[in-house]
Amino acid sequence: MDDTVVIAPVDLAARVDEALAVQALAFGLDAAEIAVRRHIVVRHLLNPGARAYGATTPDGRLVGFVYGMPNDRTHWWSTVVEPYLRAGGHEGWLDDSFVITELHVHPGYQGRGLGRGLITTITDQSALPRSILSAIDTESPARGLYRSLGYTDLARRVLFPSAPRPYAVMGAPLPLKRRN
Repeated sequence: MDDTVVIAPVDLAARVDEALAVQALAFGLDAAEIAVRRHIVVRHLLNPGARAYGATTPDGRLVGFVYGMPNDRTHWWSTVVEPYLRAGGHEGWLDDSFVITELHVHPGYQGRGLGRGLITTITDQSALPRSILSAIDTESPARGLYRSLGYTDLARRVLFPSAPRPYAVMGAPLPLKRRN
């Protein structure tokens, strides 16, 4: 991992614009999508058990972040993925799970272990037995990272309203696998 970047708890609500700038670069968002996501992030952070970690350079620049919370079946994300998980016999993953809501690393800092460090740091703080997340349903470095940590596909071709591409829902027991 990049030793010049520090992973620590971050007040994501106070740094939401910085975080969304990273997400925009990493995920290819336009200004309209950023505006919508800003309100979503701030609202998510009000949920019980929500926490966030940032990857910060020595000069204080946020170059990566992760946030998540204990899953709640009444949340929008859960209501969308539940039928897909049920169809595959994996509906139980919605209970007693810590959801990784967002994980993004600035493209200039990818490949340095920051994504791995962020996700293992946040999930290590959870007392829940497992973690779930959704990722674009394509073979990508992100999906490779998740698999290396123990995440497996629970549902594929999940369609979120207004999302142009299908997603996969993945789950892993906690603690996440570490490199040998």
